[in-house]
Formats: sequence, C-alpha cells, structure tokens
Amino acid sequence: MRLVFTFMLAPLAMVLREQKVPIHIVYLGHRDGSTVMVPKSSTAKSIVDLRGKTFARPSKFSNQYLMITKLMEEHGMVPSDINFVDMPPPDMPSALAAGAIDAYFIGEPHAAKAELNGTGRVLYHAKDIWPRFVSCVLVVRDELIAEHPEIVRDLVRGIAESGEWAEQNRLLAAKVAAPYFRQDQKLLEYVLTQPPDRVSYRHLTPTDEDLETIMKYAIKAGILKGPIDYKDIVDRRFIPADIKPANIDANSPTSAK
Repeated sequence: MRLVFTFMLAPLAMVLREQKVPIHIVYLGHRDGSTVMVPKSSTAKSIVDLRGKTFARPSKFSNQYLMITKLMEEHGMVPSDINFVDMPPPDMPSALAAGAIDAYFIGEPHAAKAELNGTGRVLYHAKDIWPRFVSCVLVVRDELIAEHPEIVRDLVRGIAESGEWAEQNRLLAAKVAAPYFRQDQKLLEYVLTQPPDRVSYRHLTPTDEDLETIMKYAIKAGILKGPIDYKDIVDRRFIPADIKPANIDANSPTSAK
C-alpha cells in the first residue's frame, strides 16, 4: 500500500518536493515542542558554551538541526564548532546521564524525561530560539488531493479540532495520548504544562514566512541543494475558517468525533 498522507519533518517535505515528488503541505502538526538539554551539573549558559562538546541530534535532516544552525549563526559559530552525533531520540536521556554526550536537542517527551529523572536541565526551549517554530507538517500526495479532496478536508479539520481540544484540556490530552505514545501519563502532563507553551497546537496554518525561513536554514544546513518554490509546496484551502474543539471523551479515546 502506498502512503498517501503522513506527518513528516518540514525539511524532508521540501527535499521530496526538490526531488519532484508530487506532494503538498496542507497543515502543521504543532509548533515548538523541542528542547535543548544539558546535564544538570553543566555550567553552560548558551550555545557558545557547547563549543567543542558532543551534541546529539536526531539526524542532519531534523528540524532541531535547523534550529541549532540558526542559533549558531546568531552567535558567530559554524557547525564544525560542535561535535554533532546522530542518535535515536529514546537513547538521548540515558546517554546524557551516562556522560556519553554533553547535550542533546529533541522533540518531547524525550527532553522532559531527563528533567524528571533529575539528570538534565533545559538550556533552550524551541520557542527561545525560533518562536512558533514549525515541527512536523501534514503532507498529502497530489492524487489524493485531486481525487478525494473531501478526505483531505476532513483530515485537516480533525487535526485542527483535536489540537484546539488539547489546548483547552491539557491534562486530559495527556491521559488520552499516553497509551498511543506508550509513555507515562505523568510525563506527558509535564510536557503539556511545564511551561504551558512548551508545545502549541494552535496557529497551525503554514505561512510563507514559516516556509521561507525553513528553506533558508535547510540550505545552510546542507539539507536542500538550493532554493525551491516554497509558495507552491503549500495548499491551504482545506484549513477550516472556524476551529472548534473536537468532541473527545477522555475516558474513551476511540470515541473522538
């Protein structure tokens, strides 16, 4: 079965478009939600203090690497100033605790896990580096858009309304999500409330400014070969004008309507 829609990292969606794959970005998954962690005993106060250190990232193609590229540029640094290593996100908290790495940057809940177990502390939240940062994007193949636009519209509406419900019911959202993420409910409650704007499920319409900035740093990070027509990669016509919270029974997650 061929995948016709999925969430994916924004830079990878641009790479697919650069490779002429017929897809469009139709919505966002959330904003922010990533965190730079250092050991609790670390004296680091900024990215400059990590010069020469070993820094774990999910991959060269990750959103987190784009943000670090931006942050280093703002502090007069270049990628070679830091020893970047690619690492699976679930391994990062234990690697930090063991001293195998000096810092890592990852999407939640893998950062909060180090906070709660007492081995790590926050150096930066995503919002500190790149306010309203785009995490994952909803990508749809063009044939589904052409042949079944009603499915795409219903998909986007469901994501938008579920996000609004989560914004209004963060503790309940943690309860609903825990079994799907296979994560402890208390950990997800922490992610969604400490602080409350650690991750956002509002303002999920991809803007030209979002895409232009992502493209700029994807080129700097060597992810994209060159500029693409970022205005042509997005299709916003399926985004509802009025977003109301979904009807979700937190005691029966499968009853979401």
